[in-house]
Amino acid sequence: MLDRLSRPTPAVAYLLLTLTTLFWAGNYTIGRWAAGHVPPVTLAFLRWTGAMALVLPLAVSHLKRDWPVVRANLGTLLVLGTLGGGLFNTLQYIALSETTATSAGIINSSSPVMIAILSFFLNGERVAPRQMAGIALSLTGVLVVIAKGDVESLAALSFNRGDLIMLGAMMLWALYTALLDKRPRLSFLSFAAVTYAVASGLNLPLAAAELAMGASIDPSLASLAAVAYIVVFPSFLAYLCYNRGIEIIGPVRGGVFIHLVPLFTVVLAVLFLGEDPAPYHAVGFALILTGVWLASGR
Repeated sequence: MLDRLSRPTPAVAYLLLTLTTLFWAGNYTIGRWAAGHVPPVTLAFLRWTGAMALVLPLAVSHLKRDWPVVRANLGTLLVLGTLGGGLFNTLQYIALSETTATSAGIINSSSPVMIAILSFFLNGERVAPRQMAGIALSLTGVLVVIAKGDVESLAALSFNRGDLIMLGAMMLWALYTALLDKRPRLSFLSFAAVTYAVASGLNLPLAAAELAMGASIDPSLASLAAVAYIVVFPSFLAYLCYNRGIEIIGPVRGGVFIHLVPLFTVVLAVLFLGEDPAPYHAVGFALILTGVWLASGR
């Protein structure tokens, strides 16, 4: 089974990226619930520290072999670790303390078109007129969600701050994905170990400051279970799956799978958080999904 999953075929990439989006949808749901139980920056620190602890035993032998490559490309790895974990997830959890899991999941769907734009500028991938139309349509859908269907709020710039933070987080994620084409050629376990360590180290002083300012962790079993899920599934497993999937089929094609996140998120949020999707969610999601379909066409 593991041998089949290690093969660089499109079918393997599709499976890995679908599992990634399911795990990340759970991250939005759990992250929204955890907003009242674990401070957001502390949650990000625990996430990457736990993921690093899981991956290091598997990566030690690979790190020894890959260390010359790691040392020669330390700047690139620092940038990728900072963008993909250190900043993106911290902003994500801050956003989830101020907006719903459903809204955050749908805004997540804007990243494929952002990836297409950045891949054009950074990697030289051309953007056709059809893709430009998809980009415009998808961004319109994002604005519908941020404005909660109220056009007047766009004119007054009275957006939910959590939605705007989430949009900024997705811009960082799109940049991370586009830059994955430039990652050094080393074992995916070595890459995971180094970037997880960077994300953990970046969040350590921020989490310490958050706790020093009066934030506290609810030491309940439910809180511990939430942190455990976030460490194992959206972090350890999902990032391995995502990076491998992108490595196989590329950032633009692979990035399109991210629009599955809101589908899974809405279902999980309704089942476990009791959230009630609003009509503007359906409108915004339909625009984003159509835009992504247009933008992802060859």
